[in-house]
Amino acid sequence: MGETRRRLAGVLAADVVGYSAMVGADEPGTLARVRALRVEVIEPLANTHHGRLFKTTGDGFFVEFASAVEALRCAIAIQDTLRAQAEGLCLRIGVHQGEVVPEGDDLLGDGVIVAARLEPLAEPGGVCISSRVREDAAGKIALEVDDLGEPALKNIAAKIHVFRVRLGTPQAVPSKPALALPDKPSIAVLPFANMSGDPEQEYFADGMVEEIITALSRIRWLFVIARNSTFTYKGQTLDLRQVGRDLGVRYLLEGSVRKVGGRVRIAVQLIEAETAIHLWADRFDGPLDEVFALQDQVAIKVAGVIEPALTTAETARSAKRPTSDLTAYDAFLRASPTCA
Repeated sequence: MGETRRRLAGVLAADVVGYSAMVGADEPGTLARVRALRVEVIEPLANTHHGRLFKTTGDGFFVEFASAVEALRCAIAIQDTLRAQAEGLCLRIGVHQGEVVPEGDDLLGDGVIVAARLEPLAEPGGVCISSRVREDAAGKIALEVDDLGEPALKNIAAKIHVFRVRLGTPQAVPSKPALALPDKPSIAVLPFANMSGDPEQEYFADGMVEEIITALSRIRWLFVIARNSTFTYKGQTLDLRQVGRDLGVRYLLEGSVRKVGGRVRIAVQLIEAETAIHLWADRFDGPLDEVFALQDQVAIKVAGVIEPALTTAETARSAKRPTSDLTAYDAFLRASPTCA
């Protein structure tokens, strides 16, 4: 179990309520119902929410998700589905986000253990979540919860803050109104995609974005969105027009990082958010021997190219914008080459 194999995952742990009593009364029928639950409810909803069923324990199910939010959405969908079935089985579900370690098709680690310990705290037909899941869901799922504090969890030394979700039909968070554009050119640098297939390169991609944000922030006439706002979009499929409206920016910079051997290729694109039109694109290659020097070099180059590109775009934008101020229009005509 090497450290490099660890990864962060959302884990859903579910258990059938009253399983032992049902098996004692009707073992073949109970096993058939649990099998049907897995095939007809658990696996289809896990697939819908981009999850993977990695373990069954007779009366229990464990599902892995790349996102804690998707794990919670799946848990709510499972309970809503079972609640609609008059004579269906009843589950308790726990959801946690933590480190997991692959072991064949199975997963081990604190992420799995904590999710399993949260499950018994849920009411029949209910869901319990850790504070990490609640924090990730903030702004994405409208939740009502009961605070259970930090109950003692079997064989878990760390304090885990636990919440019981009040179930019903989860309502989507109302869409935010578009932010007003600032009175000067504005840009957001979106998280770069890691195209290497190597999770270890995530740090390089994220560091590259931070360096570019820092370099662009030195351009005094440019309004640059902070990293904390743009990194909420990490790992998502984006509608660039909507991102521009949400962040209140006129331009977006997106890119990707691809590592091959000891070299890395960084591709970047400058986009007008309102139209999603690419204004400029380029790529940069370099060795990975000096990571920080390479990041600095690329950030300076990108900022140096973007500054004149944005100046050109803003000039063209201003020329197209009508004015009702006759004095300003007269000044524009006097400055035009044809009037010289």
